[in-house]
Amino acid sequence: MQRTRLRQTMGESLHGLAIWAANPWRHVSLLAVVFTVAFLLGNGITTVAGALNVFDPMAAVVAMALTELLVRQRPRLQRQDNHLWLHLVDAFRVGFLYGIILDGFRLMT
Repeated sequence: MQRTRLRQTMGESLHGLAIWAANPWRHVSLLAVVFTVAFLLGNGITTVAGALNVFDPMAAVVAMALTELLVRQRPRLQRQDNHLWLHLVDAFRVGFLYGIILDGFRLMT
């Protein structure tokens, strides 16, 4: 890839975030924020799909595709020295699936 100014700025900001999250409390708080956002996203997708009652299969395909995409990125993230991104992806995936499953249990009752 080309080394553009945008790509260089993004790389520096992501590196700065990794340095900022080196503190264990900041690391845990960042994981909690990512988990909560993913939970709300998963819950929102299923709620909207259920309310519209039109796109239920499509919402399931989108949720499955997002989860599979994150699972396939795991080996690449494990090879990196800094495991912050691996933890963030795992927290997002768990929060997203937890939101979907909890909404499913709520609709069963």
